[in-house]
Amino acid sequence: MPKNRFPTARERRHGAPSSVLRRASIGGIVLVVLLAVAGLVAYVTRAGSPAPPKATPAPASSSVSPSPTATAHAGVAVAAPPKTNDPIEFAKAATKVLWTYDTWSFSQAEHMAGLKRWMTDEKKYADWKSVSDQVPSPVLWSRMHDNGQHAGAMVGEGHFPQAFKTALAQDPGAITEAYVYAVTVTGKQSIAWKGSGAGAESRSTALAVQCRPDRDCALVGVLPNVAP
Repeated sequence: MPKNRFPTARERRHGAPSSVLRRASIGGIVLVVLLAVAGLVAYVTRAGSPAPPKATPAPASSSVSPSPTATAHAGVAVAAPPKTNDPIEFAKAATKVLWTYDTWSFSQAEHMAGLKRWMTDEKKYADWKSVSDQVPSPVLWSRMHDNGQHAGAMVGEGHFPQAFKTALAQDPGAITEAYVYAVTVTGKQSIAWKGSGAGAESRSTALAVQCRPDRDCALVGVLPNVAP
């Protein structure tokens, strides 16, 4: 894979300590509000979670290698968020757009604008920094564009982490303040670039999703570590 590939989770952790602290903040602050259970907060935000496996080479003809048009969503950089009140369904859809990009067809600014449509409008909970940290800088995006780099995603499974379910069972009423849910999602990201280069990796992520009863779900942020 070329040097200007999409940064891995491990590279982002070691290369941007400030963003790690920011994402740790959402893992702590949001879940404290959500659950008021210190044990869960410590579990979700603790350091040392395993990074996703490195991409493995795949032939250009492999079914996991997307074409540039495959990552475009009807002429827009990022698909629109689904209208659903199911946090797991929403988290799976959000994971797919977070792992999908097309540097050849869209600018970094267009991609970022598309992701912002997924965010909750409640500033008290929204952690845009944890989401924007998933996107390459404008300079890196430009270099990736020169190589025609694009990625698609296949989302497999989503679930509430066991610690989240345990804490919620201990205090069911805690959810009613912020209605923010922790969701772990697994799947595979496939990356391709011009010159028949391609690769794929299995990935997992943990998202904070807000689903109030009277409105559709929205993204709160990306949690710093993945809880089983």
